[in-house]
Amino acid sequence: MGYSLGEALLRSFSAAGATVVPPQDRDQVLSEMGVAKFALLTRASAMEIAVNLNASQVVYGEFEVKPAPAGTSGSKGVLSLTCHVVDVRRVRRLGAFQESGPLEELSSLQQLVSWKALGVAMPRLAVTEEEFRRSNPAVRLDALESYVRGLMATAPDQKHKLLATAARLAPGFSAPCFELGRLNLFALKNYPAAAEWLQKVASTDFHYREALFYLGVARLRTGEFQAAAEVLRKLADEVPLPEVLNNLGVARTRLNDPAAAELFRKAIESNPSDPDLHFNAGYALWRQSAFADAVEEFRASLQRHPEDESATLMLGRCLKQQPYRAGDLKTEGLERVKTEYNESAWLALKAMMAPKQER
Repeated sequence: MGYSLGEALLRSFSAAGATVVPPQDRDQVLSEMGVAKFALLTRASAMEIAVNLNASQVVYGEFEVKPAPAGTSGSKGVLSLTCHVVDVRRVRRLGAFQESGPLEELSSLQQLVSWKALGVAMPRLAVTEEEFRRSNPAVRLDALESYVRGLMATAPDQKHKLLATAARLAPGFSAPCFELGRLNLFALKNYPAAAEWLQKVASTDFHYREALFYLGVARLRTGEFQAAAEVLRKLADEVPLPEVLNNLGVARTRLNDPAAAELFRKAIESNPSDPDLHFNAGYALWRQSAFADAVEEFRASLQRHPEDESATLMLGRCLKQQPYRAGDLKTEGLERVKTEYNESAWLALKAMMAPKQER
């Protein structure tokens, strides 16, 4: 129930255009604070969590399930949801409300609570309840249950089965598509299937940018370099993170585009301590026979990772000015692809700028 409620709020706020904190960042802060994931929070605890996440507002609450009233047939119980919305920056409560209904109407209740929470937290994004429900359709209960159970499963096969069931039961529900894409990409190593699922993630989903990044990785793994370049360029235009620029540079290198080296340089500006970025820059420059510049990058890579045998090999080739030869098994396809996506710093900067933009 906690998973489902939290996901519903995140999906609704993100679809309305609000910047939401990624679930993994929230869970990390909870762990660092020693707070159980689904613990009952006080207002002070909720605000402390929000401050640690650099969030301007926090939505939290609790739920209770009671037996159905006597004489009620077919009902599994009554669900009561209580929601609190707090303005962290101004240190004041914006509102609190409670909704209740049959447990089997969980999805509809989540819609109602999400709509009310959005209206309290961000009035400028508020729409009528009818408009909200139309743009945030309810997810059938069996699909929602399969999705949440899939999130909680630990065995890859069981996780895949449950998430695939959720996607089949609710084709317009993109959350399981994201999880299936990530599962196929990393745990199952089925890159074509990963790409197929990740393409289905809706642009309004709060995982959308992350899905684009993983889609780019999947395309790189299957050798579809032009398709990878297109999706990563789209993401880089919005979120120019070093891992995005790096992977775009890898795709452009494979396409023999001389602009690849500049992409790696931009990535290095954001994260100069990463040896892989320097390696990739050197590799792209070497392919262009820019030996002197490539030597500098390979040396920078080795300064940060002295045991890197590939960097030592490539430095030697550059010093000897040995040119790139297509098909050389020792030097073909040595680019390093980034597989971890972290936009937390970018989100924090965006959140800091938001008040100025609103004023």
